[in-house]
Amino acid sequence: MQQTLSIGELAHRSGVAPSALRYYERLGLIRAGRTGGNQRRYDRAELRRVSFIRIAQQVGVSLDEIRDALDGLPESRTPTKADWARLSSRWQTKLNDRIAFLERLRDDLTGCIGCGCLSLIACRLSNPDDELSDDGPGPRRFPALS
Repeated sequence: MQQTLSIGELAHRSGVAPSALRYYERLGLIRAGRTGGNQRRYDRAELRRVSFIRIAQQVGVSLDEIRDALDGLPESRTPTKADWARLSSRWQTKLNDRIAFLERLRDDLTGCIGCGCLSLIACRLSNPDDELSDDGPGPRRFPALS
C-alpha cells in the first residue's frame, strides 16, 4: 500500500478541495512533506485528520477550536476514537446550544425573523415602535451563536 498521498489523492479520498487542504496546511491543521520536485505528499494518517476536521466543522466547531484540539494531542498524532470521544464531549454544550437555537428559529420562522427586520407588519406587533433598536443592530430575538 502506498504510504503517502498526493494532494489530488487526498482531496479525492477526503472530499475536500485541494485549496482547502492547502489552507488547512497553512493553519497547521495538517502536515505535508515535499518531494524532490517540491510536490506535497501527505502521510496516510493525514486523511484521518482531514476527516476529523470535516466532522468537527459540520457540528459547528471553529477551525481555531479544531487547531487547539489537534495541538493538544501528544506529538501532534492523528486523533484516535478515544480522542474524539473526549473532544466531542467538550463540544456537546455548543452543539446543544446550536440545536436549541435552530429549533427556536424553525418554530418561529413564519412569525418573526428576530426583529432585526425592516418593520414587517408582524414585527410591529412583536416590537412596537422598534423598542428593540435600543439593544443594538441586528436581530435581537435570535442572537447569533458565537
